[in-house]
Amino acid sequence: MAELATIARPYAEALFKAGGDAQAAQQLNVLAAVAANAQLQQFADNPKAEPAQVYDLVASVAGLPLTPALQNFLRTVIDNGRLAALPEIAAQFQALVNARSGVSDAIVYSAFPIEDAALAELSSALEKRFGRKLNLSVRVDPELIGGVRVVVGDEVLDTSVKARLEQMKVALTA
Repeated sequence: MAELATIARPYAEALFKAGGDAQAAQQLNVLAAVAANAQLQQFADNPKAEPAQVYDLVASVAGLPLTPALQNFLRTVIDNGRLAALPEIAAQFQALVNARSGVSDAIVYSAFPIEDAALAELSSALEKRFGRKLNLSVRVDPELIGGVRVVVGDEVLDTSVKARLEQMKVALTA
């Protein structure tokens, strides 16, 4: 999907320059979730559907007041037939907002759900380890057996039981 990322980049950068902040990122994430709907995509791709109709549908389903900059942005994306790229635009926009504020998104894969107190401790330890503030999101992956696997951008910290078993397997077969 490198093509989609290439299409999305200029849109994300333009919106960021026009006033990229956390509020715009939240609104854009809602719009991206709406735009990812297959039925909406089918409607938007219909040649009989006018761009104004598509805009009205997306804005009404999103159900939140959009800033004027985001309204113009959404109209431009729809007019250019790039509604399918909106989720990627939102992801790249979020990365730009995070980079400016010195924050990174992190995904924590855990074999079991993590309680809030343990997540707070893990968050502070990971922030020290990676040297920056992190926005953690937790995903449960029972295949890990135990421990956690943390993905921050292109960095991975894998302390799961599954990874340790793989390391032992490699060491024993070498």
